[in-house]
Amino acid sequence: MFKKTTFQNGLRLITIPQESARAVTALILVGTGSKYETKENNGISHFLEHMYFKGTKKRPTPLALIEPLDRVGAIYNAFTSEEYTGYFAKVRSSHIDLALDWISDIYLGSLLPPKEIEKERGVIIEEINMYLDMPMLYVGELWKKLLYGDQPAGWEIIGTKENVASITRQQIFNYMKSQYVATNTVICLAGKFSEVGIIKEVKKYFSKIRTASSKTKLPVIEKQNKPQVLLYPKKTDQTHLTLGVRAYNLLHHKRFVQEVLGVILGGMMSSRLFVEIREKLGIAYYIKTNTHLDPDTGYLVTQAGIDNKNVEKAIPIILREYKKISRKRIPAKELKKAKEYIKGKTALELESSDAQAAFYAGQELLENRILTPEEIYKKIDKVSQNDILEIAKDVFRPEKLNLALIGPFKDKARLQQLLKL
Repeated sequence: MFKKTTFQNGLRLITIPQESARAVTALILVGTGSKYETKENNGISHFLEHMYFKGTKKRPTPLALIEPLDRVGAIYNAFTSEEYTGYFAKVRSSHIDLALDWISDIYLGSLLPPKEIEKERGVIIEEINMYLDMPMLYVGELWKKLLYGDQPAGWEIIGTKENVASITRQQIFNYMKSQYVATNTVICLAGKFSEVGIIKEVKKYFSKIRTASSKTKLPVIEKQNKPQVLLYPKKTDQTHLTLGVRAYNLLHHKRFVQEVLGVILGGMMSSRLFVEIREKLGIAYYIKTNTHLDPDTGYLVTQAGIDNKNVEKAIPIILREYKKISRKRIPAKELKKAKEYIKGKTALELESSDAQAAFYAGQELLENRILTPEEIYKKIDKVSQNDILEIAKDVFRPEKLNLALIGPFKDKARLQQLLKL
């Protein structure tokens, strides 16, 4: 069972002790990401994340910062999304003090060395180039751009090369100062540790955290009245496409229905689209349907890698399954399978301490509430055949369809004609 502690300054601590574990994860989530940026500083959240590994007052060089964790075989990293930035260290349980000391050190003591900032510009630009050469990943960025356009929700988390080359140290420092504050931060400890004195320990390590109000994000503008297509012409042997619809967000009361719908369509190897596209026709190695849920945005999207010559064959088949599930109630047996799949997969994923930390801290930060796995299972169990039909009818409409793809295509109008239900 988890425990939540809120300190006087607004800093939140989530503890999930696991006596049977051998490791412990210390995770910090900060409620800021690319949705909190401006056109001029897009990419700054990700840039700052990189800089937190470049030296602190206590550990002044990159090597001095990471070597203590390497000495104990730790797993450590950081990540940036639209909504939050995270830093974590996973260690053998006997090294919990090192994990807490290290993660508080990078959070509170990062120096943002000017020379390291200049070097890191090149590193991040190469990271951008890497993603541009990975269409399976980059098509996801095109999908967001298609849906949300020129607003924070539609910008790339990593930013543009121009911004990366021009963002100043002062901008990074000011952004850190405004966003990395107590009320905007959740600390989570999951795994094997003694609860005795742990609150006092965390309070000690984070006693110097800044207290201020963080900058809020702009509302997302949702606007669509006809099918949309975005092409990224590129000479490839395989086209990577994303085809889907705007749907419900994380705070919507039908979000669990939406998740079940996504699993039925393409969330498992016996899902409808996997069977139709891969098993029956053999025209894709991978095809999957995901539901993405943020507090202010949500969508359901199918992604696939298709031989260029079969793209115009695959798109109508995907749409046929969308139409089918929005016209006819799914069999009870199929619904039960999807529910058990979600519950089973969730249970397996939550066996590790880092997954536990992300699960609990993510809910606290984004939803300001925490549901246990058992509470989520109950909500999944309540999803009915009529629920699936109802939201499928709502989201699968011709005017809501969106297609983004990377491949040797230039005729946008021809592909747009395929977007029919």
